[in-house]
Formats: sequence, C-alpha cells, structure tokens
Amino acid sequence: MRILVTGAQGYIGVPLASMLLQRRHDVVGLDTGFYCDGWLYDDGLSVPPCIKKDIRHLTEIDLEGFDAVVHLAELSNDPLAQLDPRLTFEINHRGTVNLARMCKTAGVSRFVYTSSCSVYGTGSGEYKTEESNTAPQTPYAQCKLLVERDVLALADEAFAPTFLRNATAYGPSPRMRFDLVLNNLAGLAWTTREIRLTSDGTPYRPLVHVLDICAAVTCALEAPRAAVERQIFNVGHSRENYQIRELAEIVADAFPGCKVTVGSSDGDTRSYRVSCEKIHAALPGFRAQQDAASGARELRTLFERIGLSRETFEHRAFTRVKQLQHLLRTDQLDENFFWR
Repeated sequence: MRILVTGAQGYIGVPLASMLLQRRHDVVGLDTGFYCDGWLYDDGLSVPPCIKKDIRHLTEIDLEGFDAVVHLAELSNDPLAQLDPRLTFEINHRGTVNLARMCKTAGVSRFVYTSSCSVYGTGSGEYKTEESNTAPQTPYAQCKLLVERDVLALADEAFAPTFLRNATAYGPSPRMRFDLVLNNLAGLAWTTREIRLTSDGTPYRPLVHVLDICAAVTCALEAPRAAVERQIFNVGHSRENYQIRELAEIVADAFPGCKVTVGSSDGDTRSYRVSCEKIHAALPGFRAQQDAASGARELRTLFERIGLSRETFEHRAFTRVKQLQHLLRTDQLDENFFWR
C-alpha cells in the first residue's frame, strides 16, 4: 500500500512511519517542520522520504497515486490550540476537511484520522463509549468533533474514512514530547526527584502508549475495508484510565526517591474515562500492549541511557506551545503560522 503520513516528523509520526515501513508499505511523509529542533535520541528507526509542506498548501496533484492518507498534522494539544483559537479552527478543522476532500477527488480510498478522546470532555465516572455524548471543552477538542462530522459526510463507496479517538499518549519517541502528562511527570521525577501537582489530581485521563497508537493506525490501514469504513474507535485499553494523582504515584514508584505533593483544584473541568472494548473486538489484529507502570519504567531506562538533563527536559523543542512561541517570537513564522 502506498501511504502518505502527514505529520511524519512528529511524536507519533516518526515511530508510525517506521512501523509502516517495517510492514513493507511504501511510505511518504509530509511535515511543515515546526518541531524539527527536537530530536531526543537515535534508535535506528527507518525514516521515509518527507515532503516539507504545510497541509494548507497541498493540492490534489500532491495526493495522486496514494492508496491511503494518515492525517496527524494538526496543532496538537489543548494549550497549543488555545494559543490562537482562530488558527486552530483554520488548520485543524477547515484544513483537515479540505485535505479529505482533495483525497477523495484524487482517488485516495483510505483516510485514517487521529482524533482524540478529549471530545468526551467531562463525565461523572462512567466509561465513555464511541456512542456516548460528547462535551468538548477546548477549541482543540471541538475541532476534532467537527472533523469527524464533516469528513464522515464525505464517505462513499470510493472513500472510506476511519476515526481513531486516541487516549492521551505517552512513551518514548525520538521526536519527544514532554508536554504529555505521563512523559512530563517522568521527566520531573528524573530531573528534580519531585512531582508537584498544581491540581488536586482527581481528574481522570485515559492513557495509551505511542506504539499502541501506531499499531491501531497500522491495523486500520490493513484491515478489510468493511471493518473500518465510517467507524470511530477509542484507542487504548479500558484498564488504562487513571486519576492524575494515581499517575504521579505510578511514576514515583518507577523513580526511587521521588516525592509527590498534591495541590488544590485548579478549575480544569476535563475529566473522563473511556471504554476501549470496541477496538479490541472489531479491529482485526489490534491489542493494546502497554500500561502506565511499564511505560514509566521504560522512560526511566531511556533517561538513564541518554543522561537526560534538566536543561534538555525543559527545552522548548519538546513542548509544543513553547516551540511555536519561539518560532513566532524569532519571526520565523508569520501570524498565520506560515514560514516566512
């Protein structure tokens, strides 16, 4: 299968492209290069050829000859999206829907979109399924839901979209992110030997290892069309729902000598648990393999191997909003996030 992976130089994109190449797919990457300053370590991953281009500049000609597109290239978390909500809707919603339309016109038959469990937003403790009511709390989550609606409307016998609502990712990637909750807690535990929660730690978050996300994408691409077309899947494992303070304790256990302190409620209303039963029952070949405790130990092993310093942990290149602010401040990007 010939596959275009947008966002191929990002946190998920790098290990995903390598996994697809190992599966002997013909892979081409596309990335605008916002985060190329951040490369934490080398692990011998295979890297496909990559086109440097903003998705807003893509044309149908760019998409011709591909059997599938995996779309990762968006402003990638809540704080970054809130930096400029207008641009978030321009890139994450309108940009993605326009890409899907061009894919359909260009004859791309498979479109795998990485959505987010953040669309659920709030809950009273129940496990959210793909049929549960949604309550997006941020522009980032709102855009995910709008994309699902508008791209689903494009589906027909020739164009088969699949929507993967990823839980919060964690785990090592050469293009590392330390603005994800478990990765951030692990970095704090390693560099400061202390985890100070600014909140009371009661909100729930579902988690999923980055390689399990990559496996879900790969299975969605390789599955019979009838199993995945027009389908929404929560990506993760139902057992991997944690309160933030639970995660802090799990991480502290993996980093001996680390102390945990808890603050008071910070007003963040996002709290939800998700069920991932559907993906395990309906997506051929998929099984979430990792858990938070093994992920924390894996990160500790990596930090020991590379000698992670506090300076590196706090470097702007590994936190999405810091990196974008740097590119804007140094006049490398204009007000619409286009390279000057």
